[in-house]
Amino acid sequence: MGDVLEQFFILTGLLVCLACLAKCVRFSRCILLNYWTVLPKPFLRSMGQWAVITGAGDGIGKAYSFELAKRGLNVVLISRTLEKLEAIATEIERTTGRSVKIIQADFTKDDIYEHIKEKLTGLEIGILVNNVGMLPNLLPSHFLNAPDEIQSLIHCNITSVVKMTQLILKHMESRRKGLILNISSGIALFPWPLYSMYSASKAFVCTFSKALQEEYKAKEVIIQVLTPYAVSTAMTKYLNTNVITKTADEFVKESLNYVTIGGEICGCLAHEILAGFLSLIPAWAFYSGAFQRLLLTHYVAYLKLNTKVK
Repeated sequence: MGDVLEQFFILTGLLVCLACLAKCVRFSRCILLNYWTVLPKPFLRSMGQWAVITGAGDGIGKAYSFELAKRGLNVVLISRTLEKLEAIATEIERTTGRSVKIIQADFTKDDIYEHIKEKLTGLEIGILVNNVGMLPNLLPSHFLNAPDEIQSLIHCNITSVVKMTQLILKHMESRRKGLILNISSGIALFPWPLYSMYSASKAFVCTFSKALQEEYKAKEVIIQVLTPYAVSTAMTKYLNTNVITKTADEFVKESLNYVTIGGEICGCLAHEILAGFLSLIPAWAFYSGAFQRLLLTHYVAYLKLNTKVK
């Protein structure tokens, strides 16, 4: 019996060491790519002539639209507000010289995809950024007290990723090249009370993306899910930026350094470090009543003090 227990503890120790080593390798890789850009300049352009970005009217989607155009791709902007799309398209064409197409679509609906499919017909799409998403309430709240926008949230955060991937992945598979970036959230990395619907919807994006990467990596299609924490956008009411809270432009530029890694990545080094720290908190502590009270008081006070839109 003693020998069995000894072997068990040795095996457990080895597994813990391997897990720690894997985290160290991931951090090292992020540090290397953060300070030494090894992504060849033509790489993104080599995926195809066009990039499609959902939720392109603001925030992270708008930042990806400009950055991918600067890197030589024509862009298709998809969002709900036509006026924003037209203004962004004009600015991209003026500053980068790239071609821009716009598609007005409301991703809280589920009857929009035939229209999008028609508009994308004939385009050599090399990159898809599934960015569109909604957060019903920035302030933490109990499920029954949250705005009753369940179906809209599911369509926007889940259906959009599945349907847009279905539309575009089949052509990437036949061409044996392509890049899909699915924007999830750090809140998706474990169940997050007081953000239950948002956390669960973004967890779906994580699981779906990582499963697809395993299915299609042999077809030379990169599918990556990004799990950022705080990014200052309209959805986060323009949180004040700092070491952790990034501007959309900062986040996007850094995230593109990591696209060849595939799989799951936070998108920036600061958020990788934060995710590593949070993973060390025991579940019993994170889900304790004391922590929830802390979140409802101190975190809410922080948000109210540091957001520009009240």
